[in-house]
Amino acid sequence: MAKRRGKRKVADPNEFRSEALAQALEKQDMAAVALALRNGRTIVPLIAPGARDNPLDSGEVWTYRDPKTGDVALLLFSDARNKPENLPPAVAAYSPEWLTSFLTTYRDTITTVFLDIAGPHPMQASPGELLLALEA
Repeated sequence: MAKRRGKRKVADPNEFRSEALAQALEKQDMAAVALALRNGRTIVPLIAPGARDNPLDSGEVWTYRDPKTGDVALLLFSDARNKPENLPPAVAAYSPEWLTSFLTTYRDTITTVFLDIAGPHPMQASPGELLLALEA
């Protein structure tokens, strides 16, 4: 008798997309970006299993450290499909509360936050700017 395999859950592509953030980035409108971050989820790259080069002790969130300056960047995405292929493949969708907590914890370590760094409509902000936007 053959074992029956359980159905594998396929992730809904919309689960890893924030339409409001995508539209705000398209307009390059920081007020709309703030509203999207306050009211929606943010797509964040995760560390590949076994990776040891993460500059933060944040557990699974992937961050980038510039080898020349030591500056640490957090990358956020409006859509998992906008994540460059050279980043670890895994992503998660996190709440505004999580983003606020993460930025508060690491605001002295993270020097910049890139939103959709590879496009189509990238933006950049400091952790402090995003925290102000999230609190408004």
